[in-house]
Amino acid sequence: MDQIKDFKVAVVQAGSVVMNKEQGIEKVIRLLREAKEKQAKIIVFPEAFIPAYPRGMSFGTVVGSRSAQGREDFRNYLNQSIEVPGPEIETLSKVIKEISAYVIIGVIEKDTTSKGTLYCTALFFGPDGQLLGKHRKLKPTGSERLIWGEGDGSTMPVFDTPFGKIGSLICWENYMPLARASMYAKGIQIYIAPTADARDTWISTMRHIAVEGRCFVLSCNQYSTKEMYPEEISSRPEFQSLDNELTSGGSCIVNPLGEFIAEPVYGEEKIIYADINLDQIAESKFDFDVVGHYARPDIFQLTVNEKEQENVVWKG
Repeated sequence: MDQIKDFKVAVVQAGSVVMNKEQGIEKVIRLLREAKEKQAKIIVFPEAFIPAYPRGMSFGTVVGSRSAQGREDFRNYLNQSIEVPGPEIETLSKVIKEISAYVIIGVIEKDTTSKGTLYCTALFFGPDGQLLGKHRKLKPTGSERLIWGEGDGSTMPVFDTPFGKIGSLICWENYMPLARASMYAKGIQIYIAPTADARDTWISTMRHIAVEGRCFVLSCNQYSTKEMYPEEISSRPEFQSLDNELTSGGSCIVNPLGEFIAEPVYGEEKIIYADINLDQIAESKFDFDVVGHYARPDIFQLTVNEKEQENVVWKG
């Protein structure tokens, strides 16, 4: 595929419309159209943007006990999550076709079979509006395991596009060395890292991945405050002890030598733009290519199982 070497990318740092997928879609559409005005060819949204990364919510749970109010919170969260495919996907597809860009957006995906399991998922759309595929988070972190299931190796795509090979790992998956190695082995050039982590250590990781993978890294976090959460959630009283600013941001864009081409932004909703030149990847691999001349397959090899895992296998 012929590559376009020079283009603009956009990282959308914004807060979700918490627990309201309809209004969340409307906000995505508004932000997409804003990014179109700047002629962005790749547009990235944060982890779990629709319907929310439920920071601060306990879902009424302690070890060995779940409350009725917490179960209601989970039901509401599940009802505001989206099925893939589904009507929300159709709405997004129409708008993305209109703006003609590659779009990666974090959603909470509802299992279409069980109707009771949620996945933290990154969706990939092409400029024709078609859903190219998805990545389900392999390992929810900490209390996330209470509300999200685990993805498997069947949703770890890297897509070959005119703007380079695009793929994604979500939040702390980026701390999994073998997961990163699988992305590098697929030749990833535009590495998408949606997250809910605003720590300094996250920024260090983004720079490290760019240097390690000799790729552009687009890191995207939310900016959220307590006011963005509906009053009716059972965890509302627990929020009183939290800072008003729940997620401070820190979205950034890094080049293949680990240098910022868009510095981390904190304390506000903002779309961050940067110009990409894919020639920098070739230049950076002159002295380090993790899956090329710097690899030692005679010593180290990684096996990746990309088969979809099934609970029941029917045999005739």
